[in-house]
Amino acid sequence: MLRFLVLATALVSSPVAFAKADCTAHPKGEWMKESDARAQLEVQGYKIKKFKVDGNCYEIYGHNKEGKKVEIYYDTKTLDVVKSEID
Repeated sequence: MLRFLVLATALVSSPVAFAKADCTAHPKGEWMKESDARAQLEVQGYKIKKFKVDGNCYEIYGHNKEGKKVEIYYDTKTLDVVKSEID
């Protein structure tokens, strides 16, 4: 039980474990349409399982063209990558 509490405390206190992307806040009228963003990413070879808005970011979960799992945050206006995690 003590090991569990130590592990849980370490995960909760770790800034890396739950760090979010820091996307620029653009007025909603300047955001790329979600459907256009999704289509552009699919053309780049991403197989998107989940596409969502997370704060000021677009976020995808899926696989890249090499078949690796990805979690990527994009700028909502430019679709520039803000943060990515690849397994």
